[in-house]
Amino acid sequence: MLAVVKTECIIANKVEMLYCAALSFVALLSAVEAATIERAEYDYYKYHPMPEISQWMKQIAQNYTDIASIEDYGKTYENRTISLLKIGLKTAGTKKAIWMDCGIHAREWIAPAFCQYFVSQILQTYKTDPKMEEMMKNMDFYVTPVLNMDGYIYSWKDNITRLWRKNRTPGPAGCDCYGTDLNRNFDANWGSVGVSRDCCENIYCGKGAASEPEAQAVAEYLGKRKNDFLCFLTIHSYGQLLLIPYGHPNISAPNYDELMEVGLAAAEAIKEVHGMEYAVGTSPAILYANSGSSRDWARMQGIPLAFTFELRDKGQLGFLLPEDQIQPACEEAYRGALHIITYAHDKTFGGAAVTAAAALWTVLLAVGVTGASVM
Repeated sequence: MLAVVKTECIIANKVEMLYCAALSFVALLSAVEAATIERAEYDYYKYHPMPEISQWMKQIAQNYTDIASIEDYGKTYENRTISLLKIGLKTAGTKKAIWMDCGIHAREWIAPAFCQYFVSQILQTYKTDPKMEEMMKNMDFYVTPVLNMDGYIYSWKDNITRLWRKNRTPGPAGCDCYGTDLNRNFDANWGSVGVSRDCCENIYCGKGAASEPEAQAVAEYLGKRKNDFLCFLTIHSYGQLLLIPYGHPNISAPNYDELMEVGLAAAEAIKEVHGMEYAVGTSPAILYANSGSSRDWARMQGIPLAFTFELRDKGQLGFLLPEDQIQPACEEAYRGALHIITYAHDKTFGGAAVTAAAALWTVLLAVGVTGASVM
């Protein structure tokens, strides 16, 4: 799907410098051409129903057999298989890992769109950007495009269901309503603040901690190798926020200062793309108190860097963000996510010296010449 020539030049004089520059330009054109082909095959700037996303996952795994694979790790209430894309270069031994999930809330369609965009970007750049290649060697990326599959499918049913938030589990005895808020259901100060015990409410936290099969799937999958994960990113909308643990106002993360520092730098990276400003802080400080979130659960498991992204916008369009906003929203969020991931990598592995090729790619990103922007 993507074939890019990787150039390596030893520059001894001006003639060889020009030759090297020409080769680099040819490589860039190859990337543009390949990205254009991929754009024709799959439109990353429209919202896709679940069958199309599932087929896209299969296509990615088929087109990148050397680096991508699908792993099934759970079932929804309606017996759909929860799957993720595992992306990374094959190496001997256990690797460190990055987690990203999208679509935990059904109506937040921009989130699954971002997960797909993120996957396309890292697959397009790892052959041309030595930094991404280095991270692919040291870490695997685990990306779940849609965690709440039942709810997401229901939100596509018609205009009445479009703003559905929860999963589709039936309520407890005596309640005729459906659904639990999966981001209130994790075993992290469960049921203490910012939840409802009314099963008809959008923030109904469920019958008990991790009562929902989708929350169980994440907890079991990560719990088996939680020490390998350096970073946990869960993607939501809206509000333009980077939320750090914890959602409970009386509890602070042991690495609060580090989380704030990394988050503020990521927000600056986001702003550099299209000028959009993201606030950074705990949920009680900049949004509202809550408990039972997957972000808080991940931090309590010992995963040091746990962030919730609340993508565009600030409420003008809200959950009905139009498709013409997908590209800029994804481009800026990608830059923020990449900053956090790179920080996590370099803290663990020391970080390699930036090569000329990596510097070139940084410049291209700064002026908006990414694979997605030319697709």
